Amino acid sequence: MATYDPFRDLDRLASSLFDTRRGPRRMPMDLYRDGDHYVLSADLPGIDPGSVDIDVDGQLLTIRAERTISEGEGVKWITRERETASFLRQLNLGQGIDTDGIAATYSNGVLTVTIPVSEKAKPRKVQVVADAAAPTIQAHESTKEPQPVEQ
Repeated sequence: MATYDPFRDLDRLASSLFDTRRGPRRMPMDLYRDGDHYVLSADLPGIDPGSVDIDVDGQLLTIRAERTISEGEGVKWITRERETASFLRQLNLGQGIDTDGIAATYSNGVLTVTIPVSEKAKPRKVQVVADAAAPTIQAHESTKEPQPVEQ
């Protein structure tokens, strides 16, 4: 059986009144490069995957998500600490990204966005070609006796 704690309720009320984070909240994320693509992992626990929106506008990647709590008809709340919230994260992708190849998955509360590097930005080898007009030097072994050179 739960006991009533008026101080906990007072603390919760004060937190909700003085909470200045009414706008979108930032989502914690990790970003790393794996070969020829970047991987972004963002924590979004309790988010309906249908509410996740990912946009690419030029070189700006924007991730938005909403957490809603169902009210349920006839529900009498005992305690309610999980709030509805909106989350927002924006990243400047810079040059060298294949924005058409960006893909995302959502599993176990983690959003994973795969961002491929464009072909132009990948490291490559440059072949050195000899100029056909330049004189070439060839060395070969001679079987004749060396001749003295006059000076």
